[in-house]
Amino acid sequence: MPSLNHSTVIMFVLEGLTNQPDLQLLLFILFLGIYVVTVVGNLGMILLIAIGPQLQSPMYYFLSNLSFVDFCYSSAITPKLLVSFIGGKNIISYNGCMTQLFFFCFFIVSECFMLTAMAYDRYVAICRPLLYNVIMSPLVCSFLTTGVYAMGTFTTLVHTSCMARLYFCGPNIIKHYFCDIIPLLKLSCSSTHLNELLLMVLGTFNVFSTTTAIFISYAFILTSILRIQSAEGRSKAFSTCSSHLSAVGIFYGTIIFMYLKPPSSSSMTQEKVASIFYTAVIPMLNPLIYSMRNKDVKDVLKKIMRGTIFSRPM
Repeated sequence: MPSLNHSTVIMFVLEGLTNQPDLQLLLFILFLGIYVVTVVGNLGMILLIAIGPQLQSPMYYFLSNLSFVDFCYSSAITPKLLVSFIGGKNIISYNGCMTQLFFFCFFIVSECFMLTAMAYDRYVAICRPLLYNVIMSPLVCSFLTTGVYAMGTFTTLVHTSCMARLYFCGPNIIKHYFCDIIPLLKLSCSSTHLNELLLMVLGTFNVFSTTTAIFISYAFILTSILRIQSAEGRSKAFSTCSSHLSAVGIFYGTIIFMYLKPPSSSSMTQEKVASIFYTAVIPMLNPLIYSMRNKDVKDVLKKIMRGTIFSRPM
C-alpha cells in the first residue's frame, strides 16, 4: 500500500445511521437480530452443503461460496455498526478504515461475479443437461471461482491504492456508518477526479459485464424452458432459477442505484438507506431464499434434524 505520510488525519468518526438517542437501542436490537440470522444462515448453508451427500454438485459449490462472501462482507460492516449504537462516538483509525474499505470492496465485487458464475451454471444445467457434469467439471468450477476472487482483488486494489493516495486534512467525520468510497471522497482535501473516474469506469464494467452475462444466460434458459412440452416440466425448470433471480434482482438494484451515478448527485440519507440492503439485508436474505425455495436443501436440513443424514438406505 502506498505511503500514508501525506495524510494528517489519523482517525475518522463514523456518523452512524442516526443521531436520535431514542432509536439507538431499537436499531441495535434490530441489526443484532439481522446479523445473527445472517451468520447462522450463511454458515449453516456452508455446513449443510459440506455434509449433505445430495448437495455435492456445482450448483451448491457456488452457493457455498456465495454464502461465504455474504458472511464476510456483512461481518466487515455490521459489527462496527452495532458498536455505534451502544458505544457513543464511533471512532475508526485511518488504517482500520482503509482495511474495512478493502474487504468491503473485495467481497461486494466478488458477489457480482459469483452471481454471474451461478447464472452460467444454471444455463448449463437447463440448456445442456446431458453434458452438465462434463462442462461443469471440478476444474472448471475451480477456475470460475478463482476468476471471481481475482476480479474482486483487482478492483479492490485499484480503489484502495487510489484512496490511500488522497490527502485528508479534516474534517474527519464520515457521514456514513462504514468506510465507503463516496463518503471518503467527500472528505478529501486533494483532487478526487481520478477516484471518481475509476469508480464510474470499474463500476460500470463490473455491473455491465456481469448483468450482460446473466441476461444472456437467462435468455437461453427462458428459450429452453418455453420449449418444454409439459407445464410441470417448465415449472420445475423455472423453480431451479427463481432463487437465483431473486438474489440477482435485489442485489443489482441497490448496487446500480448506489454507484452508477455521479457522487455529487448523491444524498447521504439515500445512500445510507440503500446501503443497508446490500450490507445487512441481502446477506441475510440469500440463505433464506435458497433454503426456503430449494427442495434438496430442505431435505438435508430435515435429515439433520432427524439424525438420519449419514444413515444408509437398507
